[in-house]
Amino acid sequence: MELASEWLRNVRSVMQRIEETQTANIRRSAEAMAGSIAAHRWVHTFGCGHATLPVEEMYPRIGGFVGFHPMIELPLTFFTRITGEMGIHQFLFLERAEGYGREIMKGYTFDPRDTMWIFSHTGINPVNIDIALEAKEKGMTVVVCGSVAESTGRTARHSAGKTLFQLADICVDSCAPLRDASVPLTNHQDYVGPVSTMAFITVVWMTITTVAEMLVERGEKLHIHPSHNIPGDTTARERLDEALAQYKQRAAGL
Repeated sequence: MELASEWLRNVRSVMQRIEETQTANIRRSAEAMAGSIAAHRWVHTFGCGHATLPVEEMYPRIGGFVGFHPMIELPLTFFTRITGEMGIHQFLFLERAEGYGREIMKGYTFDPRDTMWIFSHTGINPVNIDIALEAKEKGMTVVVCGSVAESTGRTARHSAGKTLFQLADICVDSCAPLRDASVPLTNHQDYVGPVSTMAFITVVWMTITTVAEMLVERGEKLHIHPSHNIPGDTTARERLDEALAQYKQRAAGL
């Protein structure tokens, strides 16, 4: 299991670099998000392909709380048939189709007090850039997580001429290598063992726990999704229903 150990070392190294270099950026992000949630507004979350995974991870799930609004377009996820209907070829076309992100944004109601949190490994594809441009036009704070340093010098595929990282108000570097896959194989050009998803999830929970800390310090009540697997916890369903009622109340304004 030498390659398994190599992958684990690579992941640990990325997580350590995030802790050592990104704490200040994570705190700035958390401050913006805590402000949005305290104002009874939203942190909207968006990503494409494997970058939808951090969006799905944060809410709804055990330990997540109301205030994070996932914007997931099914054709832009990897929850597809792979080939045929909603296949990878179509996905690659759509994430590079300038204007698609603007159409996505038409489906929601936004407020300048909102935060837009976008995940993108390279920051160059048009749909993410569309989302950022529209969010900035509407007065929102735009937070981006991706491989910032490794993507320096790359050219955006958008007519705006700027990458997602150049447009962001706050960037958090995932510290993942641009190649993403991190383990070489004998007699193969391509590597296995990507690390960017683990990097994204690390940033997600470092950020959200910091947001929670800030909100609690302000005296705000968090509506947290509880675990349903704890023996003797007779009010878990009650607390879940309360959280979902709070979410529904906020969602009425979308």
